[in-house]
This record gives sequence, structure tokens and C-alpha cells, in this order.
Amino acid sequence: MENKVSVTISEEAINNINEAIKTIIQNLPDLINLTQEERQTIPKMGDKTVAFVSKNLEYAKQNPRVVPAFLNMPEFEKDVVAVTDLQKVLIPLEQLYEKLNDTTLQAGSEAYTAALIFYYAIKGAAKAGEPGVKTVYDDLQSRFPGRGKNENATKNK
Repeated sequence: MENKVSVTISEEAINNINEAIKTIIQNLPDLINLTQEERQTIPKMGDKTVAFVSKNLEYAKQNPRVVPAFLNMPEFEKDVVAVTDLQKVLIPLEQLYEKLNDTTLQAGSEAYTAALIFYYAIKGAAKAGEPGVKTVYDDLQSRFPGRGKNENATKNK
């Protein structure tokens, strides 16, 4: 079994990271949360629409006579700048999130694989009548993912 992850994170490091996260949050006080419905229904600006939006802003500033009165130009420009600035923070955070998520996934996989190896070893030892392991096996069996107490009760009948 290859062990790709061997990470130890000190309590001090965790505290420092959490303080850094608090600092980020404090420096971005105007962030919002959308509802699931809002996420699904709002028009979305992606990589392909960035140039379209920027060009619209540029042309609107150059041609104020055709800008509708109900279009708030200062807010339009503020939103375009906000997207650009937020991307400067979002992209490195997304990269960090991906690394954190992948490392957590891999470490969890390694831990689960090790647990399965031990579980099947203890199961074999219990079936072989090894003294003192039946209680351990019974406890682990009741906690085995995907196996409820009802399923174990049915099997034991």
C-alpha cells in the first residue's frame, strides 16, 4: 500500500491558518451568500463573457448618450472592477482549496484502507478463535460503513 500523504499539522499552524482566514474575511466584509435558487437563476459571468462585459463598459463610458437612464454606470464600473479584484483572491484560494481537498481525500483513503486491512485481520482472528478479539470485532462490525444493526441482526439469524 503506497502512502502518498504523511502530513502532521501542529496546533500552532492550525491556529495561524485560522487567524489568516479570519483576516481574509475581515478584509472582505461585503461578501455575500446566495440562495440555491439565486445561484441557478442569475446570469453568470464566465471566462468567455469577461471581454464582452469589459467592452460594454468601455463603450458605455465612450457613448454616454446611448446609456439608458436606468443603468447605474458607477455601479456597473464598480462591479467590473470588483470581479477583477475578487478573481485575484479567488484563484489562489481555489488552488489552495483543491490541494486541501485532494490531500484530505487521499489521507482519508489511506486511513480507510488501513482500517479495512485491520478490520479484515481482526475478523479473521475472531473467526479463528483468537482469544480477546471477538469483542473488538463485534464493535468494529457494528460500525462498519453501510452495515446497520438491522442488517447484522438479519445475518446473525
